[in-house]
Amino acid sequence: MELIHTCYRITDVDRSVAFYEALGFEERGRFPIRDEATNVFMGLPGDGDRLELTYNFGVDGYELGTGYGHVAVTVEDLDATLEQLAGQGIEPERPPYRVREGGSRLCFVRDPDGYRIELIER
Repeated sequence: MELIHTCYRITDVDRSVAFYEALGFEERGRFPIRDEATNVFMGLPGDGDRLELTYNFGVDGYELGTGYGHVAVTVEDLDATLEQLAGQGIEPERPPYRVREGGSRLCFVRDPDGYRIELIER
């Protein structure tokens, strides 16, 4: 078995693609689902299409609920990444921190639909 991708629903394709491109993802393709929706596949350089964003026509919002946690990605330099994201209007929920002494620095940002993305410094 292999985990091949994660999917969640979005409300604006271009806005979401721009957000994930700011995090370093590449758009790999847009695929129509009949006249109901569009799937956008994205991936990080050198990796597979790990993120599927689904835009359902005519839907302008979703309940995130209490079950969703976050998607995590690693970054080489958290401060440089946050500086680059700030230039695009993306701010962390709070300043970087460590969960435990000696652990990696991390912080969270939210995508345009409110999904949390954890940035973990390598």
